[in-house]
Amino acid sequence: MDLRILEIASHTENNKILKNYTHKSKHKNPLCGDEMEISLVVDNDVVKDMGYQCKSCVYCQASVSLLSRKIKEKKIDEIKTFALNGEKLFENVKTTLEKNWKDFKEILNQKNLARKDCLLLPLRAVLKALKI
Repeated sequence: MDLRILEIASHTENNKILKNYTHKSKHKNPLCGDEMEISLVVDNDVVKDMGYQCKSCVYCQASVSLLSRKIKEKKIDEIKTFALNGEKLFENVKTTLEKNWKDFKEILNQKNLARKDCLLLPLRAVLKALKI
């Protein structure tokens, strides 16, 4: 396992319950059993805060930790574009990411292809919460 995954997963400041959320979803990976609950505070189509709770592997924890730090103050359309392009990062397809999302290239890549569903679970949960 890549030590960078452990380092990213160790940032747990957003592993919290938001009481004043505007959007919420639960998502489960049927292949491995990872479970995630995401809550968002959205105002004027901008994510102001994100909280998450998960029972999952370290790959999923790393992905949601990174997402929870990068998603704040981003417009829903920008988040949607990134989340839908996340799958392409595992393929041999040239994918352009906005500067804010470039850190995801460290974990969403061919090297971690076997953990693709774990790494994409947080993105899918956010899309579900936003009803996209």
